[in-house]
Amino acid sequence: MWRGGRGRALAALVLVAAGTLLLRAWRSGPEVARRTAGAPVEGRELPLIFIGGVPRSGTTLMRAMLDAHPDVRCGQETRVVPRILQMRQHWVKSQRESVRLEQAGVSKAVLDNAIAAFCLEVIVGHGDPAPRLCNKDPLVLKMGTYVLELFPNAKFVFMVRDGRATVHSIITRKVTITGFDLTSYRQCLTKWNHAVELMYQQCKSLGPARCLLVRYEALVLAPETMLRAVLTFLELPWSEAVLHHERYINRPGGVALSNVERSSDQVVRPVNLDALDKWVGALPPDVRADMADLAPMLSVLGYDPWANPPRYASLPGLPDDKRTQPP
Repeated sequence: MWRGGRGRALAALVLVAAGTLLLRAWRSGPEVARRTAGAPVEGRELPLIFIGGVPRSGTTLMRAMLDAHPDVRCGQETRVVPRILQMRQHWVKSQRESVRLEQAGVSKAVLDNAIAAFCLEVIVGHGDPAPRLCNKDPLVLKMGTYVLELFPNAKFVFMVRDGRATVHSIITRKVTITGFDLTSYRQCLTKWNHAVELMYQQCKSLGPARCLLVRYEALVLAPETMLRAVLTFLELPWSEAVLHHERYINRPGGVALSNVERSSDQVVRPVNLDALDKWVGALPPDVRADMADLAPMLSVLGYDPWANPPRYASLPGLPDDKRTQPP
């Protein structure tokens, strides 16, 4: 059943999930046995915050800013939360697996409770306690509508960035993402377009009350304006600390960084404009010529595929334009 490296990884995650539920059962004693079958596990009503987007789109900066808020704890990427969500996606897409699960008594309600319990154990347990807990595994947004089923009070911050800048950063910093060929700007832009389109559609399906689109460029050009909008959306009080996340790096209750995350070396600095147009002049001429066809989501998100250098000051979402939702 579990063949190859991928199969063993999936099996390991299943065992971890099972262990999580067994631990909860042991802690709760007979109450678990008495719980009505299919009733939601404790914690699913929490107002969790999920930060998503294509990697290298400002997700780490946003989570560092929120981590600086006294009421929020995000922490580093867990990596396992999106994987178990992807496993569930695999199970439900396979008719054979779906039938096997149903025949085994593993209904949708049972599976949802198990996955929610696993995600909660990881999100709650991998950092300090806080009034509002946050997860920054960027690809979770690909499954945003399902995550909202698990956690109906959750909110999502969708970070987007000019795909040319994102791809340039992925390639030059050698960020490994499944399916991305780091030797080809053309292929990476196509992959970026597919990934961001999927997340964009998820954000639209979630609706403006649950998902806020934030452009990286607007965030660094007008941080206070954008962060006030983000905190209002998340129903959090304003805190000046979010404007100075660099002061709280690796401090107790502050911004914990991972030594293995690619963006950690950048968020130790104050907000800056250095990365805005580094991609200019780096893309091959044939890729620039085909940009509108390679990455049509650029135009959808408000970026001009022909602007080289770009004109980010005219982007939606800056102080004179409040259109921070998908149009």
